[in-house]
Amino acid sequence: MYSNYHDTLYNASYRSPNDISLINDIQKAINAEYSAVNCYGRLANMAPTDDVKEKILEIQQDEKRHLEEFSTIYRGLTGQQPTYTINEECPENFREAMTFAFKDEQETVDFYLDIADQAKDPFIQDRFRRAAADEQNHAVWFMFFIPNLTNGSKVNRQIENYGAKTALTDPTLTLPQMLTYAIQDEYLAQARYDNILGTYGDIPTFIRIKQAELRHINALLPLFERYQVPVPADVSQNFVTTPESIKASFAAGVQGEIDNIAMYDKFLSYEIPIDMRTVFQQLRNASVNHLAAFERGLSRD
Repeated sequence: MYSNYHDTLYNASYRSPNDISLINDIQKAINAEYSAVNCYGRLANMAPTDDVKEKILEIQQDEKRHLEEFSTIYRGLTGQQPTYTINEECPENFREAMTFAFKDEQETVDFYLDIADQAKDPFIQDRFRRAAADEQNHAVWFMFFIPNLTNGSKVNRQIENYGAKTALTDPTLTLPQMLTYAIQDEYLAQARYDNILGTYGDIPTFIRIKQAELRHINALLPLFERYQVPVPADVSQNFVTTPESIKASFAAGVQGEIDNIAMYDKFLSYEIPIDMRTVFQQLRNASVNHLAAFERGLSRD
């Protein structure tokens, strides 16, 4: 799989400053992955439950794979073995370590996307874009675990770092981030409607809009393939709580569509490809109709 990188050795005397910068960044990524593997091993041993431990070990396996892939790329580019250095010590306290891991994963997403943009080789671009998608999913899981450490029980999970909530507060947006936030928000809508329908039975408005939101996901998926952006895993069920009544369900639908519309308005304010603009505009317009339907349901109830 990686044999082309073992056989491709660049002469150092002919490397451009961009090549040197890329190699240095890949070495930093290797150290980051090496540090994460060590930190997450310690975290797993401190985990309060078997479920948390299992998920942390799954995340650690992703980091081990990234470390192997990045090391192979580095050897192919330089003809040398990378160094392996822990760049930042993992906190001893479990909660502090989880918070540290969450922040680190978030920062790593942008770093890996920058490396992918910097690289000219499609293989390197693909590896780092896929790794960035993994890191985004890891951040979501760590964010989910952190509030649950407060009292040892399930709590009302906040969604400020998932989907539209994140998109609306992110000061800079890349095309991969826009696509990721968009499909996360559509995942979240599906999970919210499944929860409401499972709790309160067949409510026609939610059935109809749930089917429409599924079409939104299908409209977004070709853009991921076209722009070579990894499709994020659907972990939206971790951010959904059951509304206390049908009226509260309609109110949640209203707020969800308001956030969704604002997200797409923000995306459309950027210079983006015409095909992406077309899809975002269509989904925004559909959300306006959904908002009106939820508002009617809220007024009736």
